[in-house]
Amino acid sequence: MPTTNEPKLISGNANLPLAKSIARRMSLHRGTSLNLVEGRVERFNDGEIFVEVYENVRGEDMFIIQPTSNPANDNLMELLIMADALRRSSAARITAVIPYFGYARQDRRTKARTPISAKLVANMLVEAGIERILTLDLHAAQIQGFFDIPVDNLYASPIFALDVKEKFAGHLDEVMVVSPDVGGVARARELAKRINAPLSIVDKRREKPGEVAEMTVIGDVTGKRCIIVDDMCDTAGTLCKAAEVLLEHGATEVHAYISHGVMSGPAVERVTNSVMKSLVITDSIQPTEAVKSCPNIRILPTAPMFAQSIMNIWHGTSVSSLFETETLEPIYEGQFPE
Repeated sequence: MPTTNEPKLISGNANLPLAKSIARRMSLHRGTSLNLVEGRVERFNDGEIFVEVYENVRGEDMFIIQPTSNPANDNLMELLIMADALRRSSAARITAVIPYFGYARQDRRTKARTPISAKLVANMLVEAGIERILTLDLHAAQIQGFFDIPVDNLYASPIFALDVKEKFAGHLDEVMVVSPDVGGVARARELAKRINAPLSIVDKRREKPGEVAEMTVIGDVTGKRCIIVDDMCDTAGTLCKAAEVLLEHGATEVHAYISHGVMSGPAVERVTNSVMKSLVITDSIQPTEAVKSCPNIRILPTAPMFAQSIMNIWHGTSVSSLFETETLEPIYEGQFPE
């Protein structure tokens, strides 16, 4: 068993604001101050990463908070090197809290002579000494099977359901949940069940990554307030095109709820100029200033859910209980931005 009365948190540079928010939430839970473990993550002149932990972590239950978002390679190496530093410092257990799991899109061989990078990353994390993974909305659920260690995959849909019920109060009968592709139907269906809404699908034919040739709407969206649900928004091309197609098929307005706001390249400009009334993302990836200042983008906090998950792991209690709306409601009371 760990030797302290609380878990210890340490963060890399990928999303320090989220790590601090998680520490604050855990401090509220415990009634005592819980700060991030002090250390430094720096780079040599040639770009090599150097990590030094300033506090004694011998026998401690350590949680590294580090999404592997852009720049993915740098953030992944930070995570691996921090894990190695903690392992060599005799930490009792190392859990990687990865709000956004990078390389998850490469989860299978789509054609000859291509890698399965998600499996490679899984191997690297385990070899670095990580004994448990806590993440949010993996791109493909089967990635959990790439690990021989416990993987807790949280879902954003309970948070989205709470927000939808608040923002569309009095109009829930007009709401329709839309999956932007056939592969995301399970994710969209999960939200649709939570808010008791019908489901539609936009079938897209992709010529190559980043380009969409044509889209077809499966289901009647006439007179509906459509909510597009997906796990990530990268360049926002597909998302904005899907919104246009839904309006062309009779939808009255279109909103989007996306777990991970990757928002690379022209994404912010596209969302700003799109027909979507709002794009809702989580803070699993640290939002840029452009994202934060975009008038039709809202950011939902994940710190309450991650803080409770870490506490549950520490106490040895259920993490899956956080999949239920009833469990999350008191945790998220007063958390949604206007």
